[in-house]
Amino acid sequence: MKLFNAMTMKKEEFTPIEAGRVSMYCCGPTVYNYIHVGNARPIIMFDVLRRYFEYRGYDVTFVQNFTDVDDKIIKRANEEGTTSEAVAEKYIGEYFTDARGLGVREATVHPKATENIENIIGIVQTLIDKGYAYEVNGDVYYRTLKFADYGKLSHQPIEGLQSGARIEVNDVKENPLDFALWKSAKPGEPYWESPWGNGRPGWHIECSAMSNRYLGKTIDIHCGGADLAFPHHENEIAQSEAANGCKFVNYWLHNGFINIDNRKMSKSLGNFFTVRDAAGVYGYDTIRMFMLMSHYRSPLNYSKDVLEQTQNALERMRNAKINMDFFAENGADGDITDSERSFADGLSKYRDKFDEAMDDDFNTADAIAAIFELVRDANGALTAANDPTKALAKACRDIFTELSDVLGIPYEAVKENLDADIDAMIEARQRARQEKNWGEADRIRDELKAMGIILEDTPQGVKWKRA
Repeated sequence: MKLFNAMTMKKEEFTPIEAGRVSMYCCGPTVYNYIHVGNARPIIMFDVLRRYFEYRGYDVTFVQNFTDVDDKIIKRANEEGTTSEAVAEKYIGEYFTDARGLGVREATVHPKATENIENIIGIVQTLIDKGYAYEVNGDVYYRTLKFADYGKLSHQPIEGLQSGARIEVNDVKENPLDFALWKSAKPGEPYWESPWGNGRPGWHIECSAMSNRYLGKTIDIHCGGADLAFPHHENEIAQSEAANGCKFVNYWLHNGFINIDNRKMSKSLGNFFTVRDAAGVYGYDTIRMFMLMSHYRSPLNYSKDVLEQTQNALERMRNAKINMDFFAENGADGDITDSERSFADGLSKYRDKFDEAMDDDFNTADAIAAIFELVRDANGALTAANDPTKALAKACRDIFTELSDVLGIPYEAVKENLDADIDAMIEARQRARQEKNWGEADRIRDELKAMGIILEDTPQGVKWKRA
């Protein structure tokens, strides 16, 4: 398996630190609002990477944090007349609602910044003791120039980063690039006791502390959005490697940006959508499928047309599952026949194509193409036979379900309550046909057609699908 390492800017063969085990850290949300569609991309894509590692037999420890103390959280708490803790807990709950809707499994550990204050203080003190950090009036800053490799992830020399840094009026930092490890408490803000006075952690230090606590000093994979490469991930490297004296991460993975109607997603442009709002229009499953149909490193354009095309693609897969389920229940008994044997024996080629795509920097777009090829060929094999066997239908369904599960594409979970009403109407039509009440039977068929339900009378019984 090869992964594109953002540190080396090339695909590299994946070799875990410990055989059979994978340690993954993914930057989670700052919990002051509902997650937006940009947040959803790394959440979905790296959930798939974790699933694929497990599918290939690895034992995965997956850590995704919550930033639950931050300027934005404090601001929201002040606006709502409540506490930062209450705001954070509310939106952690809302995160899990959206994550479950998107088919994202819970991480092995979901640590919070506020649960790791002791670890954070310990790393900050180590950095001070080693000369990589300094305290000014209760604030602690990282001494960036002391870390010789600063800029190695963003591939920018430190001189270039310095020239682009903003120098603030009355700035007490030694260098504009120095960043906060610990912030002294302002009136009305949450705080914790520390050797430098009451305060709270800076943003970057929490991920260094949590990855170190739950995964160790060196981890296999660190992932997140491309917007986090600098300064967040760059600062994590500086902190962690200076404190621990060893390499922090072996493989850095970053997903591409999302544009809205070919324009960068931005609150100022008014094209900023929460996952909750988008799911209300298109469904969570469509959002997940939309993310998977492009390579994770490619820019992704979110638009009405693209989402509708995604819905159609997902419907094709659902209809294929319905078709397989139908013949698995109503097909001929007995073993796979001689005429079916060639296709059945060749089913493994779809798994091979799927695995080949996923092994190539987990290319979900090509992996989905392999599933669609299976859908096309399985539909042809099942409908071409006058009376396909249940065994063939089950064999097709097994591999279809196996590969879909790796991508987390749902079928049964999204089955609509309307299905029961459709089944009842089909039964009523069948009774009308048995009673030779052709007019009533035709009326029900036309009513179903107007609802977008197409009926097909087969030797095995009536099948239906959405148009």
